Amino acid sequence: MPIVVRIDVELARRKMKVGDFADAVGLTPANVAVLKNGRAKAIRFSTLEAMCRVLRCQPGDLLEYVADDDAADAAGSAGALRLEAGEER
Repeated sequence: MPIVVRIDVELARRKMKVGDFADAVGLTPANVAVLKNGRAKAIRFSTLEAMCRVLRCQPGDLLEYVADDDAADAAGSAGALRLEAGEER
């Protein structure tokens, strides 16, 4: 069950730089890059909460379930990354 993360979309809507976002959330810019570039395998609820607080959005604005058939298309779009449920670190 693929999940698409759309941090880039929300950052662009707010014209927020990655470094400013990372500082406000309490992440390193490298960890934000991991989320943005599809290398993350998990996210803590506390991190998701901080991201939503900073971006003033709901988790559903950052995370979207995409059926397997549509996942390749969605993962290739700007601002999207694909996480597979059940993957381990």
